[in-house]
Amino acid sequence: MGKRESSRWVDPAPLEVSRPRLPWWTLLPLGAKVALLPFATVWVCLWLAWQVGRVVRRYPLTVGLVLVVGWGLSVLGRWWVAGIGGGLSVGLSAWWFWAPDSFSRWVAPWPRTEARRFWLYACQWRSVMRLSDLVKDRRGREYRPRLGRVRAQGWRDCVRVRMVKGQAPEQWELHASGLAHSFGARSCRVRVVRPGTIELDLIHSDPLAVPLSAPDLGVGSVDLRRLVVGRTETGRPLRLRLLGTHVLVVGVSGAGKGSLLWSVIRAVAPAVKAGTVRLYGIDPKGGMELGQAPEVFARVVFDNGESAVALLEDLAVEVKRRASTYRGVRRSWTAESGDPFLILVVDELADVIAYQTDKALRDRASRAVQAITSQGRAPGVCVLGLLQDPRKEVIAFRHLFSTRVAMRLDEPAQVDMVLGDGVRQRGAAAHEISEHTPGVAWVKEDGRREPVRARAFHVTDADLVQLVGYVTGQPVLVGGGAR
Repeated sequence: MGKRESSRWVDPAPLEVSRPRLPWWTLLPLGAKVALLPFATVWVCLWLAWQVGRVVRRYPLTVGLVLVVGWGLSVLGRWWVAGIGGGLSVGLSAWWFWAPDSFSRWVAPWPRTEARRFWLYACQWRSVMRLSDLVKDRRGREYRPRLGRVRAQGWRDCVRVRMVKGQAPEQWELHASGLAHSFGARSCRVRVVRPGTIELDLIHSDPLAVPLSAPDLGVGSVDLRRLVVGRTETGRPLRLRLLGTHVLVVGVSGAGKGSLLWSVIRAVAPAVKAGTVRLYGIDPKGGMELGQAPEVFARVVFDNGESAVALLEDLAVEVKRRASTYRGVRRSWTAESGDPFLILVVDELADVIAYQTDKALRDRASRAVQAITSQGRAPGVCVLGLLQDPRKEVIAFRHLFSTRVAMRLDEPAQVDMVLGDGVRQRGAAAHEISEHTPGVAWVKEDGRREPVRARAFHVTDADLVQLVGYVTGQPVLVGGGAR
């Protein structure tokens, strides 16, 4: 067989390369370049000063330490520097040993923030952005999200990001899980700071793992717009609004709904004692929950039958009466109206409006609850409803509750049912709440894009005894003895 002839055709693919783009100033004539040289020098100096300022602003502790050590070595000598450094190390160690809380608050965040910003984020930011498909290319130029301020708070890192033009927070929410794994975090949440800027909350531990003891019963006035019922994961008080809203609490059995319920009642206890707030309750479970302190209620029913429906219809009538009375006088309830603020607590709302076997009673209860929730906010009536199943077949008027609380849930889809569409993608993983942390919940108010993760106070039987004694002004008797 003869020698094989080589083909005349050459694959053009290896020869196809991107056309290089030269800077515009390279096309200028030599005279123009000489004339622009002073301006270019000033621009380069300003650019270098800007870069130095960025380094100083992002790593002030490191830059300051380097300058101080350099000055000390040149002026005092290495032995003086070593002695001063050793003394500072001993002092900081003693501070950490004797007062770890204040050390963690005032000292630890600075070195932790700078170290994590450089080693964990800055060094691998470009690679993570490329592998997460958050980088845009146009005409050979790469547009990459800009890493901004980083704050390491121990349990989370707050990483501010300047998004690329054309990006939306929803794109980052889709990559939240991958970003968490890339940066060694348990989870990642996306928060909008301002147009074009977001903040990634990279969670490393749970600050709400320890139960919160109920505070002492307060005295004086009660602000129905800012009731403290727990603490958020950032350490701030969890303030729940009752005036002008209705509250829906959803969670599986054992999620801690009772903790939130009694935290609300303890928060309004001074007003209940003074008569400016009046409590009504329905507990279809025979009083297993509200029966622990029935004395604090003006009227309480322990079933889902005729008595419960009658209570709901009476409150619906009161709502209409107040609306007609306030007409032309005031637009919403105030303490000056002379009417007490009414709070209706329904421990298992589904048993009253969905699981009732008597269709007539079920329809009457549903109509009454819808009348209260749709018309009761302005006249000073608030419904605090608790249930386990948030499906529309159970409660079709979830939208009438402007404040919704999602405790531990069974399914991811239930999170959006309770808090609203898209909230789970922004990090509100109520279905991932541990069964060992009852009382932990995600709180979402209408008008606020971001939900709040918090934990309600843990109210014990002794706290309920104290509550009853505080409201009634008399010792509570159990088994013939005072408690």
